[in-house]
Amino acid sequence: MSTDTSVPHPRITGVEGQPMEASDAALYATLMKQGPSGLAFFDTGLRIVRASEALPELLGVPGADLVRRTPSEVLPGDLAEAVETALRTVLGDGRAIPEADLVVPRLRQETPPVPVVEPPVPVPGPPAPSVAAGSRVLACTWLPVEGEDEAPAGVVLTAVDVTERRRAEEVIRRKEQRYRSLVEASSQVVWVASPDGGVIDDAPEWRSITGQTPDDYAVGGWLSVVHPEDRPRIEATWRECVNDNRVFETNYRIRTKTGAYRHFDVRAVPIWRGDTVIEWVGANTDVTGQREAEEMRGRLTEQLSAAALRTARLQQATSMLAEALTVSQVVQVITEVGRSAIGADYSAVALLDDDKLRLSIVTPSQPGAEGSGESRPGAASREDIKVSDQTVMSVAVRESRPFLAEHPNSLRLQLGRDEAGLFHQHTEERAWVGLPLLAAGAPIGALRFSFTRPREITEEERVFLEALAGQCALAVERALLFEREHRTAEELQRSLLPSDLPQLPGMVLAARYNPATRHVQVGGDWYDVFRLPDDRLAVAVGDVMGKGVLAAAGMGRVRNALRALALNDPRPAAVLAGLDRLFSATEDEEQFTTVAYAVIDPETGEGDFSNAGHPPPLLISADEPARVSGLEPGTPLGWPSQRQQTRFSIQTGNTVVFYSDGLVENRRRGVDAGLEELVAVAADAPPEVVGDPERLVDFLVDRMLAGYEQVDDVTVLALHVPPEPG
Repeated sequence: MSTDTSVPHPRITGVEGQPMEASDAALYATLMKQGPSGLAFFDTGLRIVRASEALPELLGVPGADLVRRTPSEVLPGDLAEAVETALRTVLGDGRAIPEADLVVPRLRQETPPVPVVEPPVPVPGPPAPSVAAGSRVLACTWLPVEGEDEAPAGVVLTAVDVTERRRAEEVIRRKEQRYRSLVEASSQVVWVASPDGGVIDDAPEWRSITGQTPDDYAVGGWLSVVHPEDRPRIEATWRECVNDNRVFETNYRIRTKTGAYRHFDVRAVPIWRGDTVIEWVGANTDVTGQREAEEMRGRLTEQLSAAALRTARLQQATSMLAEALTVSQVVQVITEVGRSAIGADYSAVALLDDDKLRLSIVTPSQPGAEGSGESRPGAASREDIKVSDQTVMSVAVRESRPFLAEHPNSLRLQLGRDEAGLFHQHTEERAWVGLPLLAAGAPIGALRFSFTRPREITEEERVFLEALAGQCALAVERALLFEREHRTAEELQRSLLPSDLPQLPGMVLAARYNPATRHVQVGGDWYDVFRLPDDRLAVAVGDVMGKGVLAAAGMGRVRNALRALALNDPRPAAVLAGLDRLFSATEDEEQFTTVAYAVIDPETGEGDFSNAGHPPPLLISADEPARVSGLEPGTPLGWPSQRQQTRFSIQTGNTVVFYSDGLVENRRRGVDAGLEELVAVAADAPPEVVGDPERLVDFLVDRMLAGYEQVDDVTVLALHVPPEPG
C-alpha cells in the first residue's frame, strides 16, 4: 500500500531548527515510506501528526484513518487504551518506555502465518505473553519529544513486529515446562557437568535430596555423596566415559540428608556442538523402592527354594529312615541329613535306658564314621549321660523341647558349663542343637547336632529339625522293635540249625548259610545232619517260604517233624509222605516248602534219596564232568503226590552238594540258567578245592553270587568221600 499519511510541512528542519541536509531528508523519507518498522509522532493532544506507511498495516487500520486522530478514534478499545496509557505516561513523566509489547488483536488484513521451527534443545528465556491465533505482537518504544522551551512537544513511537519471535519463545517456554514436569513426574534429578566432568551449575533438586550446601556441591559435586563402597567403581567409570565421550550409565547408592542411603540409576550423555562436547547432562532416578522390591522378591524366592529343598530333604530322609533296619543305621541317615540339610559338622543319637535315667550314645555301624562327622562313643566320648546332667541332650529330653545354643557363651549361659567332658574330641564346636525323640508323646532319646562356627537356627530350620526329629523317633522305635525281633530270630535259628556237623572217618561234611536279609540273620532255609539208630546218616536240606521269625518257626516245625519221622521209619519216601500228611493238617495252604532228604551209609557211600520239589543235587566226580541230578524233583510238601525214592552211591573221591534255590535263582537269572552256571562253576573248581568241602562251599557261594544282588537265602551242604590213602 502507498497511502501518504504525512501532513505537508513548509520545510524540513534538523537539530535546533536548522534545515536538514539532503542526506538526512532522504534517510527520513526512506524510513517513513519503506522501513519495516512502524514510526509515528503524537502531539500533546495524543493525535497522530505523522506515521510511516508500515504502521497502519501493523495496527491493522487504513492509513488515512490515522492522521489528526487519537488512538481511541481509530483503534479497538483495549488496544486504544493501551496506546493512550503509554502516551500519557511518557508525556507526564518525560521518560521513554523501551521494548514494551503491544498485542494487536483480530487483524483486519490476515496474512498467512509463518511456520515456527521449534529448536531441538530448550533454551531458557524470559516469559512471553501467550499469542492467540489472529493476533500480532508489536515491540514498541515510546520516546518523549521536547520543544524549544524544553516543554513536552509530543511522543515518538517505534513499533517492530515480534509476533513470530514471541510465538517461538512461547513454544520454548512450554517445552521447558513440559520437560520440567516430566522430570518431576518421573522422580528424576538433572545435573549438568563441564566437558571434563567438573561442576559448572548448581543443582538445587539434587541438593534437596543429599543435603549438600551450594559450596559442598561446587567442590565435590554428585560424586561426593556416593556410597564409599561404590565410589571407586563409579568414579573410574565416569572418568572413562568422560575421556571417551561415551554415555555414562550405571547405578549407585547415594547418602541422603537423613544419613540413609538410597539406590539411584543414572544416565549422563555428552552434548555436542559440532565435533566438540560442550557439557554433560545427567539424570538420576531414585529406584530404591524397585531395588527393595527386587531384594524382597529375591529373599522370598530364596526362602521358598530353601523351604522346597528342606521339604525334599525331609522326604528323602523319611525314605532313607524307612529303609534303616537298625538304630545304628538310623544314626548314619541322621548324620548324612544333618550334614546336607543344615550343614552340621557333628551329630549324635542317644537312647534312654529302661529306667529313663541315662542316655546311651549310639555308634554308627559304618567304620570310619568319626572322620565323617559323627559322634562316636568309646575312647573319645562317654557312652552314658545322666538325664539329670546339664547337657544339650539331657535338657532336650527333660523338657521335651528343642535346645538351641548359637555360640559358646549361649551354651554356658543356659547350661552353666560346656560339654568338653562329653565330646572332648570335638573341641572346635561353636553352636549346638538338641532335639528330643518322642514316641507317643514320651521321650525315648535325643538327637544332637553341632557346628564348628557360631550358627543361628532360623524358624524355618527349627520346624524342619523338629519334623526330622519326629521321623527319627519313629525310625528308632521301629529299629528297636526290629532288633528285638532280630535277636529272637537269631536265638531261634541257632537252636534249629546244627551247631556242629558229625565227624565221620569215611566222609567229610561242610555247610554254609547266607540269609537274604542283610541285617536279619534268619530265614526259611535250613539244613540238618544227624545219625540214625543204625549208624546211617540222615541228611536234609529244606526251604520254607518267607523271612524272619515266622519262616524260622515254620522251618523248626518241619525240621523237628522230619527228625521224629526219621527215627520211626528213616526211608526217605516214608519220611516225606509223613511230612505231607503233617503239612496238610497243620500248615497254611499257601505255605510253600521244599525238602531234599537222603539216608547214607557213611562206610559204603550207598544211600537212598527222595525230593519234595527241591533243586536237584550237584554231583562232582574226579573222573567225570560235574552235573546235576536228572531225577524228577517231585512236588513241594503238602501237595498230592506219591513219594518216590532212588538209590545212589557216593564213590571214593566224589562229592554231593545239596543247596537251596537262592544259589541258582535271582531277579536276573532263571533257574535253568542258574543250574547251567552252577555246573560250569563246579567244573572250574581246582582239584584242591574239590577235595576240601569247606573250600568248595565257599567257592560255589562266592562265584555264584558274584555280580548279583542276593534276594533269597542261600544254603549249601557238601558231602565228600575222600580217596583212600595211597
